[in-house]
Amino acid sequence: MADPSSYRPKPGQIPDSPGVYKFRDEHGRVIYVGKAKSLRPRLSSYFQDLANLHPRTRTMVTTAAAVEWTVVSTEVEALQLEYSWIKEFDPRFNVKYRDDKSYPSLAVTLNEEFPRVQVMRGPKKKGVRYFGPYGHAWAIRETVDLMLRVFPVRTCSAGVFKRSAQIGRPCLLGYIGKCSAPCVSRVTAEEHRRLAEEFCDFMAGRTGTYLRRLEQQMQEAAEEMEYERAARLRDDIGALKRAMEKNAVVLADATDADLIAIAEDELEAAVQIFHVRGGRVRGQRGWVTDKVEAVDTAGLVEHALQQLYGEEKGDAVPKEVLVPALPEPAEPVAQWLGDRRGSRVDLRIPQRGDKKDLMATVARNAQQALALHKTKRASDLTTRSRALEEIAEALELDSAPLRIECFDISHLQGEDVVASMVVFEDGLARKSEYRRFQIKSFAGQDDVRAMHEVVGRRFRRYLQEKTDTGEWGPPPEDDAERSTEPAEHPEPAAPAGPVDESGKPKRFAYPPQLVVVDGGRPQVAAAKRALDELGIDDVAVCGLAKRLEEVWLPDDEDPVVLPRSSEGLYLLQRVRDEAHRFAITYQRGKRAKSMKAGPLDTVPGLGESRRQALLKHFGSLKRLRAATVEQICEVPGVGRKTAETVAAALATAAPAAPAVNTATGEIIEDETASAVSSSTRGTDR
Repeated sequence: MADPSSYRPKPGQIPDSPGVYKFRDEHGRVIYVGKAKSLRPRLSSYFQDLANLHPRTRTMVTTAAAVEWTVVSTEVEALQLEYSWIKEFDPRFNVKYRDDKSYPSLAVTLNEEFPRVQVMRGPKKKGVRYFGPYGHAWAIRETVDLMLRVFPVRTCSAGVFKRSAQIGRPCLLGYIGKCSAPCVSRVTAEEHRRLAEEFCDFMAGRTGTYLRRLEQQMQEAAEEMEYERAARLRDDIGALKRAMEKNAVVLADATDADLIAIAEDELEAAVQIFHVRGGRVRGQRGWVTDKVEAVDTAGLVEHALQQLYGEEKGDAVPKEVLVPALPEPAEPVAQWLGDRRGSRVDLRIPQRGDKKDLMATVARNAQQALALHKTKRASDLTTRSRALEEIAEALELDSAPLRIECFDISHLQGEDVVASMVVFEDGLARKSEYRRFQIKSFAGQDDVRAMHEVVGRRFRRYLQEKTDTGEWGPPPEDDAERSTEPAEHPEPAAPAGPVDESGKPKRFAYPPQLVVVDGGRPQVAAAKRALDELGIDDVAVCGLAKRLEEVWLPDDEDPVVLPRSSEGLYLLQRVRDEAHRFAITYQRGKRAKSMKAGPLDTVPGLGESRRQALLKHFGSLKRLRAATVEQICEVPGVGRKTAETVAAALATAAPAAPAVNTATGEIIEDETASAVSSSTRGTDR
């Protein structure tokens, strides 16, 4: 725990102007970002008697080891810079909203030659028009199914579209009139794009024009006694009206607005947003956050506005934003929103009428979201705090282990030996910090030796990072860490943890308070020995054995047994199981690749493109094996030296076993099947 007076700026150093400031911890990581209309009084407020500070603010200033600031011209610039830094550094003590679910949106891919209507989740893509988000994907599909009668836009995937174009026949939707079938040139690209734009206009709320046009066409068809066409237009009008009825009118004046409501308690806050377009609720979304900083409702509103509109431009920012409390001051925020929209945005609190009633509905949704979130055990701040305290007490640590790293070894009978490292901070997984290792210093099955190698490589890199910053002496020479491979993350995550001089993340410079290994006494002893060899004595080590869920410590003869109902044991189990999942996923992937490898995969200097070219030219691996060097040289891009290498590799490799029909037991001699098999094997790799 640091003394704030040790890094307090000298009198007169802090400017009296708008700006943004950063607090850093002893490792250089940015832990808090804030803005101020005047930096001098704002920063001075942090360096008062600790007893007068809010508990969360007190924790932040005692964790920090330095403070920096950047002067800007206006409060709007300060707001923009604060948002950029929060997104870049992911500070631990800033309010960070996280979606309680991934909301689907209706998307129209206007960036393609033939735009496609589909359901999309996740981050928005350039050139795609979005509507929503919606609470359920089935609601989007029902609406689209009704509207395809009038706007028969393509909804198929790229593969289906390409296949239909190759065979010259549209899919089922093309036959039943719910797709204009641009794949077989029933309409041109321009006509199909016009249909997609009309679809977007209707979804954006401009419904009257299309309904009046269809009604006029229906009347004209009836007058000309084209009753079948008139009946079809009548059904189209009914379909559009049913699609409109799915979003009931809530604001009679066709308002475009976003309504934001917040439900909060001492520890957490839930935000709900209703997107109203053309007077109808077009989408809904929600966030939940831990109140890790001392912030009131107005501050929560400001953070919500930053997250909601920080990446938006143009019509995605509505003309009107209704909130439960105005940020202090409100003018810079309103100006910032206006800059993103390109025109004035009205930021206010609804006082009466339909808008106030709708705001009450949004607030009820926020209260329900907060109550539901609190029932989720893993996200409950109180539960996580209790778990960390129980671990600290059971392992006799000086403080709660805010950063835990867990290692696990995975292999299949000594083959493809790999290891994983997962990271939990404040009891929550930090997937951007996950790492995976290949064991290359030895072959065979030896979990203890593998654990010693992996822990040593991780902390040897930590000492190297400390040396680079001048905080540590020269580390032992070892290049095993270079074989570490970065984890493949399922979704992008914000940077956090170790940082370089600019505050951006490094890989291993930020040490844990606790290392957990999957195993018993031998694995724990190996990890402890690796740390002792490097001279690291301020990182605790323990192991969690699967058989009886016992916690082993390096120097104890008997294990520590935590109660089965202990939150601390539950957290250790989650960390251990996550490390096991991550390791076995990596090991299975490596094993699958090695099993799919063919004779051509081992040819040095032969890449994926030339492998495919060879298989395509000869039609099968059998024919390629029978070809001469001169015949192989005829393949575009293959020289004589490469051809000789390929011929030599195929001559020494054993021929593949014949394919067998599993239904009849018949041996398949068809070379076409051999070619397909070889091509697939090359593609999978």
